[in-house]
Amino acid sequence: MTPKRRLDIKLTAQVACAGCAAKVGPEDLRRALRSVPAQPRNPRVLVDHTTLDDAGVYAIGSGRALVQTVDFFPPIVDDPFDYGRVAAANALSDVYAMGGKPLTSLALVCVPDGFPPDALGQILRGGQEAMTEAGVAILGGHTIRDPEPKFGYAVTGVVTRSRMLTNAKARPGDRLVLTKPLGTGILTTALKRGQLAPDALRRVTLQMGTLNRAASEAAVASGARAATDVTGYGLLGHAQQMADASRVTFRLHPRRGWFLPGVLELAGNGVFPGGLEKNRGFYGASVDEGNHPEPLTMALYDPQTSGGLLIAIAAGRLERLRSALKRRGVWAELIGEALPRAPHAIELADA
Repeated sequence: MTPKRRLDIKLTAQVACAGCAAKVGPEDLRRALRSVPAQPRNPRVLVDHTTLDDAGVYAIGSGRALVQTVDFFPPIVDDPFDYGRVAAANALSDVYAMGGKPLTSLALVCVPDGFPPDALGQILRGGQEAMTEAGVAILGGHTIRDPEPKFGYAVTGVVTRSRMLTNAKARPGDRLVLTKPLGTGILTTALKRGQLAPDALRRVTLQMGTLNRAASEAAVASGARAATDVTGYGLLGHAQQMADASRVTFRLHPRRGWFLPGVLELAGNGVFPGGLEKNRGFYGASVDEGNHPEPLTMALYDPQTSGGLLIAIAAGRLERLRSALKRRGVWAELIGEALPRAPHAIELADA
């Protein structure tokens, strides 16, 4: 493959919000959905939006099902090629979070008038690189003029029904494992403000561009039951959705090692995206925050872009999962356990 060509363009300066922090706030979205009547029940629909899972699942027979998702967002980094790769990895993640194998994709492209064609070409090349790595065929796509650039994919995959991971299958006693460190929203906010060191930019870009394929394969092979990917609603938002769907409480044991270098220092200096405050405002009532340093608590609500998987697995299978992740070179942290349902969906205990 021809090496990517660096372009002198600052994509993040062209947008108000970066990456998954651009999501509609959870409260506004819930209010909007309340006015939408429920569709007639379709027995082939195995998973839809009602459990807040990462993708929809539709049975096609012989114990298999289609997994469908769509995800796109404004630039999270300045380099067009890197932006394209991160957007692709993020879109693929929803299929991986269901334990599925992505097969095909359609590109979604929004660019303003006068956007440099070379930059758009690099975005498409970055996305194609990630899709090729995943073994996914890009079938086409759609473009539209927009005041701000946005890019992503609709992705279709398949899953074996008996091995499908969902939000609703965590059980008391399960152990909770996270497969990428946190803090991408805070670090990329520092980038927009010109406060991110080059080595930190390289690390967070590499992480966001890394597929969750290996983590998903390890979870399925180890017999995990439930998983979600950690994206725009932060670790605590996505954990709360999973705990509610499963009717359990997640007890987490926060510590500094969960975060990328520099994240807690930046949070302590007031560097964080607006989406973090929206997440805390909405999900905070479901969280017993305990007594932790404020920067650490805040960072647990940080909107992630192309974050890792949060996996729930029976305690007796934990070491099998850890070994499978280690063999595949996946960073992993045991972050807590599932308990019988208590007053709060999430409890932040001592480390």
